[in-house]
Amino acid sequence: MNKLCSCIVPCFNEEEVLPIYYEAMQKIMKGEEGRLSFELIFIDDGSQDRTLDVIKRLSVYDDRVHYISFSRNFGKEAALYAGFQRARGDYAVTMDADLQDPPSLIPEMIRCIEEEGYDSVATRRVTRKGEPVIRSFFARKFYHIINKISDANIVDGARDFRMMKRNMVDAILSMKEYNRFTKGIFGWVGFRTKWLEYENVERAAGETKWSFWKLFRYAMEGIIAFSTVPLTIVSLLGVIVCLIAFAFLIFVVVRAAIFGDPVAGWPSMVCIISFLSGIQLLGIGVVGMYLSKTYLETKHRPIYLVGEESHFVGDGKESC
Repeated sequence: MNKLCSCIVPCFNEEEVLPIYYEAMQKIMKGEEGRLSFELIFIDDGSQDRTLDVIKRLSVYDDRVHYISFSRNFGKEAALYAGFQRARGDYAVTMDADLQDPPSLIPEMIRCIEEEGYDSVATRRVTRKGEPVIRSFFARKFYHIINKISDANIVDGARDFRMMKRNMVDAILSMKEYNRFTKGIFGWVGFRTKWLEYENVERAAGETKWSFWKLFRYAMEGIIAFSTVPLTIVSLLGVIVCLIAFAFLIFVVVRAAIFGDPVAGWPSMVCIISFLSGIQLLGIGVVGMYLSKTYLETKHRPIYLVGEESHFVGDGKESC
């Protein structure tokens, strides 16, 4: 009996590109006939176009196509988690529908797992051709920073496009936190991983849903989810500022005692007070971000809510 590969495809307003993606996957699935069976799990993340209608048409035409439609937009992290819960395969592949994750790499992924014994095969872009320069700069800085301050091993240019064995999927499902950062989770759970490099590929159709602000928020989510270093930095900064303020206080008292000029220097005093106030607000903000994540975790809200979904035969899915 052939092994089963579950392809998990989050979708948000991907009406234009879905037929192109499906056609590309048809070639891959046909090429692996006799060796590997496939199921395509599309997660409609509250799309506002006709994405769900396109997926439903595909599911009528091809019984390998399944779908989940969220009640609203819950984000890509929730979509990936929902896909992992429904995946029945011996292998699971996470990939985008816009073809920036080339399906042509899937046969090589299969070979690496079956012949070389890896638990996971991940991909990374070696170039960022076509991306805005500023976005590329900050993306590289993010990878550099998060690898310095956390235990999550995230390779520069890493994509969510990867294939993994069932044991790694189960490990990911065991991490049920509400605030999810999948790139960090992939690195945290470990397992033997091989990296495949490829040149950046432009979207096949449609427009990117990731603005600079969304990417910035995503980066902050990752840092907070996998590192407490920002809290340490704020604490050290507080100690340093207190020492500077104490030294300045001694300076002011000595100067007033020797020169008897308590009025002079008020502009610098205003600057110092403003600086200290800024440091305090920064510290409160950082602590507040961690506290807010703790607050959301304690609510135990579901990671996502399903509006409708196709029938998954023998999925044995967990509660969301």
